[in-house]
Amino acid sequence: MSAGLEAFAGIGLEAVVAAADLQTRVDTKYLLRPEQYRRFREVLAAEGHWSCLDIGGRRWFAYESVYFDTPDLLTYRQHRQGRRLRFKVRTRTYADSGECAFEVKLKGARQDTVKERIPYRAADAARIAPDAAAHLARTLWEAYGMAVPAGMGPRLRTDYRRHTLVHPAGRTRVTCDEELRCVAADGVAVARPVCLVEVKSARPGGPADRLLWAMGARPVSVSKYCLAVAALEPGARANPWARAMRECFGPVSPVRA
Repeated sequence: MSAGLEAFAGIGLEAVVAAADLQTRVDTKYLLRPEQYRRFREVLAAEGHWSCLDIGGRRWFAYESVYFDTPDLLTYRQHRQGRRLRFKVRTRTYADSGECAFEVKLKGARQDTVKERIPYRAADAARIAPDAAAHLARTLWEAYGMAVPAGMGPRLRTDYRRHTLVHPAGRTRVTCDEELRCVAADGVAVARPVCLVEVKSARPGGPADRLLWAMGARPVSVSKYCLAVAALEPGARANPWARAMRECFGPVSPVRA
């Protein structure tokens, strides 16, 4: 899938942050077949307004995310039940550079996504160290008036590759994640060839979304964490993501020890 990114001008990370950092934003997600995404990307390239994140000549980047949850999977259940006030806790390691962040993702009052993050140490990516615990406690209290649920610990890891397209004037980013691999203590789930595309913008329904709708794509409410839990946790209820599970993993259980 790397062929085709050369059609976009490169844009550095600092320019992306200045133009479209969007820590508070609306995320609209789509699951596309590789050929669908290729057509979508070709149209964006032809428009001439989009650039591709480029760091040192690299345009594809490897990500590793460790997700934290309670033993009874509180944050997963919040998402499955569509709770208005819900959150996810994770570390994200940028494998190519070794940089890491600890993140708390919240749903805002208007159902936008609010990401509160701090720089973190890659050596601590699989645990909540004291500074991360303090950040988590402060974030949940200020946002929801709630304490940190008991027993928060690492539950699973997702690995994937991503590239990012940016429309600086439109303050919009499009990310494409591929080669999704989900890892837990007792199993691994590897996704089929599929593109998880997210349009990240200040408001929904922008030009990128409208183009995807015109191509027949429809938004899906799903996250890589929820997909991973559904794939790796025996008996996990996952009705909201049944279609996404079939598209990502097929009709057969994807878990292998």
